[in-house]
Amino acid sequence: MKILPYFLSLAALGLFSPVLSLAAPLEVGADAPTVKTVDQKGNSVDLGKELSEGISLVYFYPKADTPGCTKQACNLRDAFEDVKKAGIKVFGVSADTPEAQLAFAEKFELPFTLLADKAGEVIAAFGVPASDRGFASRQSFLIKDGKVIWRDLKANPTTQAQDAIAAAKAE
Repeated sequence: MKILPYFLSLAALGLFSPVLSLAAPLEVGADAPTVKTVDQKGNSVDLGKELSEGISLVYFYPKADTPGCTKQACNLRDAFEDVKKAGIKVFGVSADTPEAQLAFAEKFELPFTLLADKAGEVIAAFGVPASDRGFASRQSFLIKDGKVIWRDLKANPTTQAQDAIAAAKAE
């Protein structure tokens, strides 16, 4: 079959990839993106404004209500009092619809905001790699007063809250 070598050639040249987002993830010290999206209830969220003051965790996950993503969200939920005591606002981001995010939040009683990034604009603004189906890589960014102060490009779903708290305390 001649199609496979063609795609392999394109991939080798960097012209074809199963990953849509080709920008590098934001570096520590970078400005937080000024992008807008909607939350799980369909409300508009100006992420640039939300991230301009205080400390915020913006964490990316592939798909709502899947095993790893549920572990990550429930780790944050279970440690949420400690997260709040550390002064951290939490925003979970995936390319799911607001309806899927709301169902996920309600099913697991998540006390923080989930952002529905169906168009992938937030994912792209942070430079988070995403598959050709829009599934974001599991990455996390801690933002303080509009600047990235920490990032975890291989976020651990079972220690997400503890890792973010430790990073905030180290700042």
